[in-house]
Formats: sequence, structure tokens, C-alpha cells
Amino acid sequence: MSDTKKMTGGAALVDALLCNGIDTVFGIPGYQLDRFFCALFDRSDEIKVINARHEEGTAYMAFGWAQSSGKIGAYAVVPGPGFLNTAAALSTAYSCGAKVLAMTGQIPSPMIGRSRGQLHELPDQFGILERLTKRAERMRHPSQAGQVLNDLISQMVSGRTRPVALEVAPDVLAMSAAMPRNSPARAAAPTAIDEDLIDEAARILGNAKKPIIMVGGGAFEAGEEITELAHLLNAPVHAWMLGRGVVDDRTGLVLNRPAFSQAWADTDAVLCIGSRAEYERANWGMDDDMAFIHIDIDPEELMRVSTPDVAILGDAKEAGALLLSAVARHNTKRPGRLEEIRQLRDHSRRVFCERLAPQMAFLDAIRRALPDDGFFVEEFTQVGYVSRIGFPAYFPRSIVNPGYQGTLGFGYATGLGVQAAHPDRCVLSVVGDGGFLFTSNEIATAVHHHLPLVNVVFNDNAYGNVQRMQREMYGDRVIGTDLTNPDFVKYAESFGADGRRARTPKDLEREIVESFKARRPTVIEVPVERMPDPWPIFMMQPAPGTGRKAMPGIGENTDAYL
Repeated sequence: MSDTKKMTGGAALVDALLCNGIDTVFGIPGYQLDRFFCALFDRSDEIKVINARHEEGTAYMAFGWAQSSGKIGAYAVVPGPGFLNTAAALSTAYSCGAKVLAMTGQIPSPMIGRSRGQLHELPDQFGILERLTKRAERMRHPSQAGQVLNDLISQMVSGRTRPVALEVAPDVLAMSAAMPRNSPARAAAPTAIDEDLIDEAARILGNAKKPIIMVGGGAFEAGEEITELAHLLNAPVHAWMLGRGVVDDRTGLVLNRPAFSQAWADTDAVLCIGSRAEYERANWGMDDDMAFIHIDIDPEELMRVSTPDVAILGDAKEAGALLLSAVARHNTKRPGRLEEIRQLRDHSRRVFCERLAPQMAFLDAIRRALPDDGFFVEEFTQVGYVSRIGFPAYFPRSIVNPGYQGTLGFGYATGLGVQAAHPDRCVLSVVGDGGFLFTSNEIATAVHHHLPLVNVVFNDNAYGNVQRMQREMYGDRVIGTDLTNPDFVKYAESFGADGRRARTPKDLEREIVESFKARRPTVIEVPVERMPDPWPIFMMQPAPGTGRKAMPGIGENTDAYL
């Protein structure tokens, strides 16, 4: 039996996708991708195409799919303006370490780099792809499809995960050739973890009086080990954005940023896993009485902010398991801290409910309405901001946000990707009226593909956060932030989706519950007035007299404003 089969480049690429378990592609067809989409049609019983109404939407959907599931989210768009329309989403995937595969067409191979004015030609599209991804490749012949895709996926999943990109010219997609038999990509062998460093870290943690733990997006797969470590060490756990849910808030061990700032003040050992902890180190300070232990799979992250006392290179889950075993050997008895943690949590919640009452009331309503296994997509809006400190997370990847990229308008289309990845689960996104209209055209996609995302629009007829800064920081120079909006209920209904309106938290809870029961694409508008400023609370420092001095070389960082 022959190990080769003749097929077009487009068919070979589809075959390679399927070989690697990719069964969904978000995309918009166009001339340069014709043969690829023909091949998708021919294998439509095995691979699904979710078409969108804008290239930006395809990439955000792929991001939502990847970030919520940990699987590869793939999208395909035409070159030039088509690809450029996805750049914001691709940069978001990069900042969050999402497994996104960007596939883009090209102009015909003989014309690349010749500036002949071909349709959708860019001066150096491949160079742009290289700068927005971990790795980019150009498929130059159909026979390369399997190997090139495998190389990209291997790069994507080895070490620190990040998006990758594949560029293919239309003549290569149309060309027929004998193809070697495909096999799936393999991740590179994991970095061997230095067990002497594990033992050193375990001694520090085991002898610490008040250890604390910080987690980020690099710890998604290590939740079980980190939760056991936290119990063993009686240590509170904190995650700012990407690491939310790594440890279940219901364990009683998790502290939000303001509460954690108070625990930071008198800790003697910090265990940081899969996070930079940049804001905390830069703004809360460090000194010789604090040992800092950093675990990360990316060697550059270990020294990026400052030099830790113990730097452990390796996978979070494997390192966590080794550390758990080692700490058990070195651990000393220390007073239980659950009551201390509970008091910090309760105090911070009282402050939030007093100073951020409107946002907290809506968030409490959403948490009651969203099932425990549901997903929450946090857009850049006042309720979304406060969700970072006021919305409990129950499992890893359950809260999807754009990380440090701060991509306004990402939420609705990203929520559709989350819903596509989890068709039987409840998914809710919260957006502002400003950001929503960036991708609200994708309501058409939700209806077309029966994606029952429930989307809540908090409508203050403004880019509210910027407008507040204009008023309070720049002498009431309000410019470019007032908005004129449609009737969002009628707007949703015009696409064939359900439109609802809620004016109070109680109304919102009821409308969300009914929307989840209906299992239809839904937009719920919530008209709101100006809301209290959350940023002073986000930037809360350790209590006066207990703060630490910043270490040399660590400057002020204001990432809380993202």
C-alpha cells in the first residue's frame, strides 16, 4: 500500500489540520483561499467552518475558543487588509499565551516581494506575521503542508504557548502533488526541572511563617497541585487577570488584589507560578526579609522584572507536583490562617460594596444567574473592571479577558468563540456600549450558527472610563467620548436574536436566567448612569507603616489602569 496520495495544497492543509485534531475553522472565504475552502467543503463531515461578518471577528472567536478550552483555535482570512483586520486579536492571543493558529492567504508566489500592485498585496506581510506570533511559516509546495503545520504546532505547544501563523499563496493551494502520510505534531521534550532548586524552594517555603502564592495564565493546568500547596502552607493565593480560577474561590484561600496587598505587607516568602507579578513587585516593594521563588516555563520571564531568590525553569504542573512532595518533607507547623484570610476577604468586600456599590450589585446578580460551570467574558467596561476583584472564579479558564493587551471591543466576538468551544455550557459576556459596537455585527454570526451567547451591554452613552478621566484629571475637557447609540433591544432583534432590557440588578438576574433557559443568542441592555471610579481601589497599597521598599531596578508600573 502506497504511503503517498495525490491532492491539492488546499486538501493537504485540511488533511493536516484534521490529523492534529483541529475540527473547527473560523474564517471568511476569498479569492486567495478558494482552494482551501473547497477542500473544507469536501471534508465538511469532519471539519466545521464558522464564517463571520468581519475578519476581526474570526480571530477573536479563535482566541475565545483557545483561551477557554486550552485547545487550538484556528482562523483563516485573505491576505493584506483581511489579515490586518485580525491584528488586534492576534496581539491579544500573544499577550495571553493562547493557542491560536492564524492562516492567511498571499498573492501568487511569483509576485511576492515585487511590488506589482497585486490584489491585497502588502510590502512585507510575512514580516508582520513574524512579529505578532511565536513562529510564522510560508508553505511553498503542497507536499510541505503536513510538515510545516506540524512544525508550527510543535512550536506553539512547546514551552510557553503563543499563537503561530501560516501563509499560503493561492497557486500553492491549487497545485496538486503526491503527499506523504500525515502524523500529528509532537511537543518538544519538557525542560528537565532542577530538583536541587525545588528542594531549596521547599526549605524556604516550609520554614516561612507567612508564605503567599501568586498565579498567572502559566498555571492553568496546575490548579490541583497549587491548591494542595496552599492548604499545606496555609497560604493565601492571588491571581489578577489571567490566573483567575486556577484555585477555586470557594476554597476560602483566594484573595483579590486589594486584600492580597495587605497579606504582602508582612509575608516572608512569595511563591510565584506562571506570572510576572510585575505590578506587585514594582509597586508594593520587596526587601531582604522577603524570599521570592519564581516558577515559569519561559526562561526570559524568570529574570524580566527582577532576580528571584530561587528561579525554577519548568512546567507549572510538573514543578508544582515536585514542590508539593518536597514541601511535605520540610514543612513546619504554623498557625492556621483561614480566619485571617476570611477577614481580609470580608473587609475588602465591605469596601467594594460601599465604594463600588452599583458594579458590585450587578456582579452579584450575574454570579447568582451564571451556573457554576459557566464561562464569563470580561470586556473593558465598569462592571468588567470591577469583576477582576469582585467576581468569584470557580475553575481555570472560566474567566476570559484580554490580559495586558487591554483590547477594547474584543468581548462579544470572543464570547462567541467560547460558546462555540462549549456548546452545552452557559456563556455570558459583559460589554460597554462603546466596545460592543466594535464587533456587534457578529450577532449575525451568533444567529446563523445558533450560538446562544448571552451578552450584557452596560449602556452609559459614553466611553465612560476615558470620559471620567477627562473630567477628573484634565479639567473637564470632555472630547470624543460622548456616544450616540441604537436601541440595543431592537438592534439585537433586527438580526433575529433576542433583545431584552434590565434596569436593576434584580431585573438583570431574572433576564439572564430566562435567557439561559431559552438557549438563543441574546443581548440584554442595561441603561446605567456614571459609576464610581474603581481604580483607587485596584491600586490599593499595603497598609501605612507596613509597606516594603522597592528593590533597586524596579520602577513604578501602572498596569492597574489596563
